[in-house]
Amino acid sequence: MTTSAHRQQAPGPGPVASYTSPIPIRPATFSDAIASEWTKIRSVRSTVWTLGVLIALMLTIGVGAALLMSSAETELAGEPVLSLGFFGVLLGSICVITLGVLTIGSEYGTGMIRATLTACPSRGRVLAAKSVVFSALTFVVTTVTAAVVAWFQLLILDVAMPSADLWLRSTAGVGLFMALLGLLSVGVGAIVRHTAGSVTIMIGVVLLPLVASLFMFADSLRTLQRFLVDYSVPSQLSSLYGVTMTSTGPSGWTPVALMAGLAAVALGGAYLALSRRDV
Repeated sequence: MTTSAHRQQAPGPGPVASYTSPIPIRPATFSDAIASEWTKIRSVRSTVWTLGVLIALMLTIGVGAALLMSSAETELAGEPVLSLGFFGVLLGSICVITLGVLTIGSEYGTGMIRATLTACPSRGRVLAAKSVVFSALTFVVTTVTAAVVAWFQLLILDVAMPSADLWLRSTAGVGLFMALLGLLSVGVGAIVRHTAGSVTIMIGVVLLPLVASLFMFADSLRTLQRFLVDYSVPSQLSSLYGVTMTSTGPSGWTPVALMAGLAAVALGGAYLALSRRDV
């Protein structure tokens, strides 16, 4: 009896029913990757905190320096007024470095990179989307803040408007330089795949050459010392404000081109690392 009932309940050899999802299935595109990265970067607290500290440093130091000079009635001895914003941007670069590393390093730390690459298997597309979203956000925030600081400095010190080239370099040029520095951090973060280690490396890239040059007292090291000073990140950043530490360092828009080259090399290495290594 049990055997007969079992046979009656057993499914027959009829056709298997198929299911068609009402949601269209298509491969992920670059615009999908951009939308995903934008959602991630604007929904995490690290973005709000790091960019908030960046804005606060640039405004506080840049405007504060102008207020101090105005109250003390001192002059810049021929240096551009906009150069007062240099120190705020230099300190803010640590925020950009940290956020750049976190853009990809945090996903390796939490394991979310597996979900990201499952949704978008093209690793080059993922890296490109992260780079575009992060660099665009950094450029806009830094450029707008630098322009606001510059306007306040001109109003507080009541000086003439600088040349168009200097104004452009002190705002958009600084924003572009910081965005490229952030891309360099993204590349290092993808290669190292460790947040703390990547941030440490990037801080060394920014500060170590200039600090090391201060301890080169031997005459045989003068050439190396001059090179480290000329091409250190602080020196390149200051030249965008029209202030050079030495007469042989980069000037004009050259620092932006140099940083673009470094960022391209780092992102190239990051692409190779992502393509050849398992998650």
